[in-house]
Amino acid sequence: MTGTERDTALHADVDRPSRREQILQAAAQLFAERGSRAVGVDDVGAAVGVTGPAIYRHFAGKDAMLAEMLLRISERLLAGGSERVTAAGADPVAQLRALIDFQVEFALENPALITVHDRDLGSLADADAAQVRRLQRRYVEVWVAVLARLHPTSDPAACRARAHAVFGLINSTPHSAGQLDRPAMAALLTGMAEAAATVC
Repeated sequence: MTGTERDTALHADVDRPSRREQILQAAAQLFAERGSRAVGVDDVGAAVGVTGPAIYRHFAGKDAMLAEMLLRISERLLAGGSERVTAAGADPVAQLRALIDFQVEFALENPALITVHDRDLGSLADADAAQVRRLQRRYVEVWVAVLARLHPTSDPAACRARAHAVFGLINSTPHSAGQLDRPAMAALLTGMAEAAATVC
């Protein structure tokens, strides 16, 4: 996977991203490398081959880019996780495997977005941060519903803690980039996540 193919969770159509989506993708990569506070609108424009002022035809500024990228990925996770659970049928084991596969795929394909989320969520305006967190809580509850069926004696708080532990494991991928090829890394993450999610 080349750099231009990464962090495509922002794209409605991966093969034909709009200019707005190209700007968001470039911004995500720059924010991940330098931190959002160290990146200017001109830097993002240069990365996509447009002048800084041209960016303002799409976004009011850097904060608007950050808000949209974090909202988009939160919406994508919620929609994608819900769809995978539905497609897996009624078996909670199959549902869990589908969720883990989805999260591993997302993490390996979107390392910059994971880094930006972890580091820059606190930079969002209060209203945007609240919306992102609402979406994230709903995504966590998709996992909690499945984990509760696998661990019927666990209370919701324990299932929630287990889900967050699995996220932390899978979303550590930006720190281990390049150490294994993608299939090996996916297999390692999947096995470890399944163990963490199912251990009694």
